[in-house]
Amino acid sequence: MIKVVLIGCGNVAKHLFGVFWEHKAIEIIQIVGRNEKALKNLDTTISSTTDFSDLKEADIYIIAVSDDAIASVSKQLTTKKGLIVHTSGSISISALSDHRRSGVFYPLQTFSEGHKVDFENVPFCLEATNETDLGVLKKLAGHISEKVFEVSSEQRKNLHLAAVFVNNFTNHLYQIGNTICKANNLSFDILNPLIKETVNKIEKISPFDAQTGPARRNDIQTINSHLEQLKDSNEKEIYSILSRSIQKTYGKKL
Repeated sequence: MIKVVLIGCGNVAKHLFGVFWEHKAIEIIQIVGRNEKALKNLDTTISSTTDFSDLKEADIYIIAVSDDAIASVSKQLTTKKGLIVHTSGSISISALSDHRRSGVFYPLQTFSEGHKVDFENVPFCLEATNETDLGVLKKLAGHISEKVFEVSSEQRKNLHLAAVFVNNFTNHLYQIGNTICKANNLSFDILNPLIKETVNKIEKISPFDAQTGPARRNDIQTINSHLEQLKDSNEKEIYSILSRSIQKTYGKKL
């Protein structure tokens, strides 16, 4: 059984707590966080503390906090013999250089409050300073996911950048679409089949080949009509930038 101390009370920590709790091969022996109320909301039956001097011994200490807090949390763990890892997509493993045993346990997924994630399909991008500890992380990830990858800090940094484009920016575009629908008494649900087909399609063909729409067709008349419809200057700018990018990708000009 792998004994884990989970450090953090945010979305990543909460989701990891939930999936670890379901697996008999993983034992959460302690939860650590700055917010005592948030700790109690996770589970009152498991030992929890806001004091790093009360940390229990464990096989793995998982730092699931914001990127700017990783370094300060890491310094609180220098006396521990277990493997110290963080869950960040953009922070190098070198942020944990104070530790003899360190690594990265990065779940490449979006985590939101109240929305359960199917961890079996979550890619885990792993890194460690030695092969033995990498094996430990592979074992831990393998208990909860079927998608486990060894990824360097530089690769992970670029993977995180790509993830911002395909997830965070895309979701913002959904929000703009939702705003347009609401302003015109339309249900955003009407767009759901289109969104699902867009996602399903790129599992079979490349995003380059899957591209459709007025910018891809060089349909200047439709593009100009859309720009006239948009009253918000920010939305108009986003539409123009994305249209120009598509046109440039396919060798056409607006």
